[in-house]
Amino acid sequence: MQVILMEKVINLGALGDVVKVKDGYARNFLIPQGKAKRATDAAKAEFEAKRAELEKKANELLAAAQARGEKLEGYLVQVTQKAGVDGRLFGSVTNSDIAEALTKQGFDVKKGEVVMPNGPLKTIGDFPIRLHLHTDVNANITVSVLGEAA
Repeated sequence: MQVILMEKVINLGALGDVVKVKDGYARNFLIPQGKAKRATDAAKAEFEAKRAELEKKANELLAAAQARGEKLEGYLVQVTQKAGVDGRLFGSVTNSDIAEALTKQGFDVKKGEVVMPNGPLKTIGDFPIRLHLHTDVNANITVSVLGEAA
């Protein structure tokens, strides 16, 4: 299926690109999320009429994400969990725990923006974590997991 991208999509294209994707990907993800529209002649004409407005909106979102990224870059957030004497946690620290800790400290971070390639944290210590704030903006923070007596 041919679609017009309404915003930049990783590994697919930039705003305004007409790309061919699998039907299910377009119907179930891109179109319902507002990331794309079917590439009909009417949709192409409508897109060209709104192109400047969409580019302005995309640039504003990018600028906001870059500002958030600059504030968060190198930030140290502490998360406390119950732990045993050997330094292993009872449970784990997940992306939602990290997002919640950052939100309590005044940062607007959603759990989907916290990237944990090695899975949840299960031991006490400092761990580098990447925040994916926008398709072009990433911020690196450090999560310090502290143990409390059970």
